[in-house]
Amino acid sequence: MAEKPLIDLSQLLFPCNGCGKCCANVHLSEQTRYLDRGDGICRHLNTTSKQCQIYEERPDICRVAVQFERHYAAKFTWEEFVSLNLAICDQLPDRITKVE
Repeated sequence: MAEKPLIDLSQLLFPCNGCGKCCANVHLSEQTRYLDRGDGICRHLNTTSKQCQIYEERPDICRVAVQFERHYAAKFTWEEFVSLNLAICDQLPDRITKVE
């Protein structure tokens, strides 16, 4: 039986617009609740710049391509996975502007 080839994660680019909504709603997912600073926002999010303060060392749960490879590649194409994630992004509340 041939093994499934590994995905080249460097080629999977998620079209993030940097809105910060995913990082401002970590309380909504069991997998990211541990990042909650107490108000539902990730403790590593700079709410002024909407950028991750530990981006290069961020947890695997925050790495879209890693999550795709580990949990979703057998179910979806990359394009389908991106489309689903973008649809979810659109539905998340923009809580950052309310925090400042």
